Amino acid sequence: MDLRGRTALITGGTQGVGAAIAKRIAKAGADVVLHGKSEDSHALKTLDECRAFGVKASALYADLSLPIEETLQVLSPESNSALTEVSLLVNNAGVFIDSPFLEMNVETWDKTFRINVASGYFLTQAYAKKWTANQVKGRVLFTGSINGLLAEPGHTAYDASKAAVGGMVRSLCVALAPFGIRVNSLAPGLVRTPLTNQILSAQPAVLRWMELHTPNGQVPDAEVCGGLAVFLLSDEAEHIHGQTIYVDGGMSVWQQPDLPTA
Repeated sequence: MDLRGRTALITGGTQGVGAAIAKRIAKAGADVVLHGKSEDSHALKTLDECRAFGVKASALYADLSLPIEETLQVLSPESNSALTEVSLLVNNAGVFIDSPFLEMNVETWDKTFRINVASGYFLTQAYAKKWTANQVKGRVLFTGSINGLLAEPGHTAYDASKAAVGGMVRSLCVALAPFGIRVNSLAPGLVRTPLTNQILSAQPAVLRWMELHTPNGQVPDAEVCGGLAVFLLSDEAEHIHGQTIYVDGGMSVWQQPDLPTA
């Protein structure tokens, strides 16, 4: 899976799933531009790890919870000349800030959808305009979630936003496939990131529950998402359009596990 000659923009690419994807893209030979909310040790570490593969790696910083116009000022190829060579767009940035449903407010709902849905939608539009004008067969990858398929009572806004990502991928597929632009999504189950490791360390029962409800019994590192991301962006996936592929150890297909005997 060779991505040499390509440049990829990865939103939310400085840590977690985004960093895992960025590093695998760099390993496949593409230059990378990482987006993060702000410069921190995670961003600098991921940049160094990408550069170790001999590719160019840079970073841009923007708060995706701000109005979309401000996001586009930083991350659109029309307004940022450093992004004119981007032909791979990974809409990975996401946020989970839910409160219980009966306490949910409009501000939290709007912020969740602006980051998880609207930013990727309008970034895809910005790049698709440039690609179609220049006959570039660009590739777009969204990061969805198993929560777009399976619901949790404390995740109503997040679940709805990730379900929207799946629908958006299908719609953008039929809008952009005639131009040779491919749009797909990967949807992780629970994987280990700096954020989830805090929860799993503090609540071992959560880890045990997730292992019980996953057919392969694993809660792996975020790196398990990287290989699929590169595949979906590569020529090897040339006839895969509009799909969401789950990276979840089989959790999404298992109706109900048997209780342990002891």
